[in-house]
Amino acid sequence: MVKMNGLQAINAAMFEAMEADPKVLVLGEDIADREGGGVTGTMRGLSTKFGDHRVCTTPISEQAIIGAAIGVAINGYKPVAEIMLMNFTTVAMDMIFNHAAKLRFMSGGQTSVPLTIRTLTGAGWQTAGQHADHLEGWFAHAAGIKVVCPSNPADYKGLLLSCIQDPDPCLFVETGGTLFVPGEVAVDQGPIPLGKARIVQEGTDVTIISYSTMMLRCQAALAGLAEAGISAELIDLRTISPWDKQAVLDSAAKTGRVVIVHEAVRNFGPGAEIAATINEELYGQLKGPVRRLGGPYSPVPFSKPLEDAFLVTPEQIVEAVKGLMG
Repeated sequence: MVKMNGLQAINAAMFEAMEADPKVLVLGEDIADREGGGVTGTMRGLSTKFGDHRVCTTPISEQAIIGAAIGVAINGYKPVAEIMLMNFTTVAMDMIFNHAAKLRFMSGGQTSVPLTIRTLTGAGWQTAGQHADHLEGWFAHAAGIKVVCPSNPADYKGLLLSCIQDPDPCLFVETGGTLFVPGEVAVDQGPIPLGKARIVQEGTDVTIISYSTMMLRCQAALAGLAEAGISAELIDLRTISPWDKQAVLDSAAKTGRVVIVHEAVRNFGPGAEIAATINEELYGQLKGPVRRLGGPYSPVPFSKPLEDAFLVTPEQIVEAVKGLMG
């Protein structure tokens, strides 16, 4: 095992993927070594090792990045396109939704788009409403694109390797709250299957479901729940689309109580789909209604006190579980 943070895990995955397959290339703003290796430095060393023809610094144009990436993907390459911040994907939404996600379907399965879109988001850094939204629910609503949200360094590496190898487009969501947190990663960490959740902790009283930065806050809540005598099972979804329906239903059937936590706005968020599925599949077996915690129906505030209030806290998670337990 080696200790690294999410930034280093992404970098390690890129080196491994590019060394293994000459068809893997990178496109994005300021990603070459002479420009710092990307906004968070995750691409450092790649242009020096593999050259500018495989590490392509682009103009400041999300449409150019995604358009070029789709073009090379349908011609046999495996591009990794970096969109600096998740809110900026909206500039290229037509190409992502109407082209990348639908080309396999609209070509009768003849054309695949092995494209990985890496992007960064997350509140807590005072980057405000145009830089910090969790929009994974938007992408999960579109058939044809996989949505991946890691929470720890091992998953950052393993899930990114799987995205690059996948024949269909994948959105790989990185968050400021998880990228800098160190963790153990196996020396031989390989691809982690997409759509497979991780049981972080087993329990019998309540199932807590989360992903990305909120996983860290759910883990922080476990001690308070244990002090209250509550045995909590914690599930890290890792992939939002497809999500691990079977793992969630098995756990919910076992505990009879479910709390879903995400940073995305609660209204129409990913938790709504999961809650509806649990209620449909386990009607009559639950001991209480499925609870959802998420961001308020608001843009992410710039004001630090308001931004802190926007984010779900470990204390709120503990209180939600206690309320569900009665």
